[in-house]
Amino acid sequence: MINLPVPHDETGARHDDTEVAIAAARAGAETVRARHGRRLTRFDKGGGDFATDADVAAEEAILGVIRAARPHDATCGEESGRRGAADAARQWLVDPLCGTLNYAAGTMAVAVNVALRGGPAAVADPFGGEVLFTDGETARVRRDGHDTPLAPSAATRLVDVNLDPPFPGAPAFRAVDLIAHPGFVRRLRPRVLSTTLALAWVAAGKRAAYVTDGTGLTESVHFAAGIALCRAVGCVVTGVDGAPVGPACRGLVAAADAGTHALLLSLIREGRPR
Repeated sequence: MINLPVPHDETGARHDDTEVAIAAARAGAETVRARHGRRLTRFDKGGGDFATDADVAAEEAILGVIRAARPHDATCGEESGRRGAADAARQWLVDPLCGTLNYAAGTMAVAVNVALRGGPAAVADPFGGEVLFTDGETARVRRDGHDTPLAPSAATRLVDVNLDPPFPGAPAFRAVDLIAHPGFVRRLRPRVLSTTLALAWVAAGKRAAYVTDGTGLTESVHFAAGIALCRAVGCVVTGVDGAPVGPACRGLVAAADAGTHALLLSLIREGRPR
């Protein structure tokens, strides 16, 4: 049983919503960490994708925190789908274990993502002991009870590129073409973490950028929290074509600074079929 302090203020104040997001992400992270190394039951989702009983248990822990603090809010969980009133003004997006394949293979590169749509968000690193969070205006990392401002930086030159299928942007955009581009390897270094923890790391200065394919990422349980963190610290965040991030946006390029972002967009354009 995980006992975490949960705000019960029903005013819906932004600060209290931030603490709800943090508490919920921590609850999920505790569950993920506690089950690591155990025998896992897998649930096939088709197309080579699957969930485990750890995903399901972590999501229930997260939803338990949200329900206790915000009983009238709706939720959308990766495993449980939508719960609550369809016309609810407030909805929480929950990804209880981003990097399930990593986790099932015994790798500790995973994230727990919790975001109030259009509001505060939190990303927990279960094995790093950190929770990165934003109130929608500023972003910090909480470790051992201390909060420190996040500061993006391109100094590492490390760019995490999502290579997981499906590839909806092909052939116009293929991530493998980007990392094979001579201009990329001259200026940057690829990494493939296979979890949106890497997106949160752009906000924290551990990655120079993050690139992925896909659509509707701002509304996705996988990406909403990481995008919120990056926006709060002033990262440059657009689609792979440079368009503003929104429901119709294609893909995602989140970079620590304008120079890295411009370089990546240039390489992406050069790699497109003529």
